[in-house]
Amino acid sequence: MPRRSVATETACPLRARLARLLPGLHVPIPPGRVALIRLYGPIAGGGRTATLVELAARLRDSRRVPAVVLDIDSPGGSASASDDLFLAFERLARAKPLVAAIRGTGASGAYLAALPARRILANPNAIVGSIGVISAGPRVARLLDRAGVSVTVSKAGRLKEMGAPWRDDSDEELAKEQELVDAIYAAFVERVATARHLPEERVRELATGEVWLGRRALELGLVDEIGDLERAIEVAAGMAGVPARASRVRLRQPLLGRLVDRVASTTASALADEVEARLSDRYRGL
Repeated sequence: MPRRSVATETACPLRARLARLLPGLHVPIPPGRVALIRLYGPIAGGGRTATLVELAARLRDSRRVPAVVLDIDSPGGSASASDDLFLAFERLARAKPLVAAIRGTGASGAYLAALPARRILANPNAIVGSIGVISAGPRVARLLDRAGVSVTVSKAGRLKEMGAPWRDDSDEELAKEQELVDAIYAAFVERVATARHLPEERVRELATGEVWLGRRALELGLVDEIGDLERAIEVAAGMAGVPARASRVRLRQPLLGRLVDRVASTTASALADEVEARLSDRYRGL
C-alpha cells in the first residue's frame, strides 16, 4: 500500500482548497518552515495513533522540515497508545528540534507524549500533569442476576477471563491487574525523571495523578517555559535557525475516510452538547 502524502495548510488558499477537493493531491510543506502537529482530544489508539506515528516518521525523514512543534490539547487516554506516541516523538526529537506547546490540557498520556520534546511550553492556565495510571471497568454481575441473564464461558488459560464485566475479579486477577498498573506507572515515572532531569524520588512525589496549572508546572520543573503556540513556533524556529513561520501538517486521507471522520466528529460533538445540557438542567439549583 503506498504511503499517504503529507498535506499542509499554507498561505496559499488555492492550493489548500485543491488539497481538500482532491484527496490524492500532494501539497508539500514550504522548505524551511516549522511543521505543526496537532494532538487534540483523547488518545484512544487505533488508526488515529497510527496516523500520528506515521506522520512523525515522515517529518523526521523530510529534508524540507527543519523543526516540529507539537500542539497539545488532550487529557491523555490509552497507556499503550500514549507510549507509542512517546516512542515516535522520541525518534523525531533525535533527528531535529521538537518543541511541545500545551494549549489547554496536557495530562497523563498527553504529557507522556510531550516528554521527548527539547522544550515544553504551556499556557499560563493550561492543565498539566496527571502522572499516574488507572485501570477501571464496570462489573455487572448483580445486574445480570436480577435480569435473569447468565453467561457461558469456555476458556483455556487460568486468567483468560480477567476483567470480564459479567463477574467480579478473583484475588489473583486483582493482583495481576495491579502488577500491570504498577509496571506502567514505574515506566511513566522513569521517563518523566529522565526527560525532565529530575530525581526519580522527586517524580514519585509528583506522580499522584494530580494536575497543576501551567505556572505551577513550571515551578515544579514539568515544563520549561510559559508561552503560547506562537512562542513555541519561535522557539523551534530559533533552534533550527529558520524564520518563525509554521504550517500545520497532516497525512492526506481518502475522501471516504475524511467524510466518515467528519460525520463521527459532528455526532460526538452533538452528543457531548446534549449531555452537557442535560447535566446543566439537572444541577441548575446547585
